[in-house]
Amino acid sequence: MGYINIIVHGFFWFLGFLILWKIPVCQKVPVAIDGADSGRILSVIIPARNEEKNLPQLLGSLKEQTVLPYEVIVVDDDSTDSTAGVARDLGAKVISLKGLPRGWVGKSWACYNGARQSGGNYLLFLDADTSLREDGIERIIGCIIENKGVVSIQPYHVVKRLYENLSLFFNIILIAGMGAFTPLQKILRPIGAFGPCLICSRSDYFHIGGHESIKGKVMEDIEIGKKFLKSKIPLHCMGGKDTIDFRMYPGGIADVVKGWSKSFSTGARSTSIPVLIMVIAWIAGAIFPLNALVEGLRSMDIVLILLAAGFYAAFALQIYWMSFRIGNFNPLASILYPIPLAFFVIIFLYSFVLTFFRRRVTWKDRKIRT
Repeated sequence: MGYINIIVHGFFWFLGFLILWKIPVCQKVPVAIDGADSGRILSVIIPARNEEKNLPQLLGSLKEQTVLPYEVIVVDDDSTDSTAGVARDLGAKVISLKGLPRGWVGKSWACYNGARQSGGNYLLFLDADTSLREDGIERIIGCIIENKGVVSIQPYHVVKRLYENLSLFFNIILIAGMGAFTPLQKILRPIGAFGPCLICSRSDYFHIGGHESIKGKVMEDIEIGKKFLKSKIPLHCMGGKDTIDFRMYPGGIADVVKGWSKSFSTGARSTSIPVLIMVIAWIAGAIFPLNALVEGLRSMDIVLILLAAGFYAAFALQIYWMSFRIGNFNPLASILYPIPLAFFVIIFLYSFVLTFFRRRVTWKDRKIRT
């Protein structure tokens, strides 16, 4: 194995620091809200389809905020469970939708109806599987007032069961693929917004046509972010640590497969070419120590075995550095990173087949054309 090969893969490892150079978070800052409409500062809109198990935690966290929202709206998207009843019992305003109009994707339809019936000056869209820290609303409002424009937050991933660590590379690459966390984050625009948490002013939302303007898009988060950017409205992507959490796919490995295969390859297509190249090179670099180790063991080349071990340790440490900023992943997931990496590659290929060959995915008991 030549020196050039070693230098190239060392550079690929270094790219990992560039794609997740800095993940800004919402800081707790004093918020001054003046004017006659200060009491109507925030409407929380939660699109929900069959979310009776998730809503109690989110709605409970909203009741314990240091700054309470003006209203909490749960949009029941034709659920077949007790979503609407659970939401009402917990004090939320419920909008019940029946059926899905032609040309719409469910989440966009729910978000749009919630926004139209809201009254707040700012609209905070939250996925039902999120939950806020005690001062989460205070941090988010402070963040948008301080930064202006639109703020999109990827929640901190709470892992409770061992299999959930398989989502490690999906989280890393989803956040890196946004293109918002490189050393050039103040110059380069992100490709879109994160889906679980987005806040914008009421006027900006309806200025771009709201979710109606992207009603048929599977990746509604990416697309609505593009709409804001196209209208010259600044979009700020943030990490959710100490502000907002979520637990992804707690129903088992089948849920993990369904969830990530729904749209991951479509999202990859939206990633900017430079960032996509860096991500692919970094993944190739992460595979290199495994190939070098196999080659070293086959030829009993001690130098090559030690080199492979050194590269492996470097990638494991780097992946751990990435992971603790985006979730409470088990350190074993970084030490044994080839396992979640292999899972990522398999599910990504499966998502590619669903998206570009079968051209449909299933989510929340709905078949969605891609």
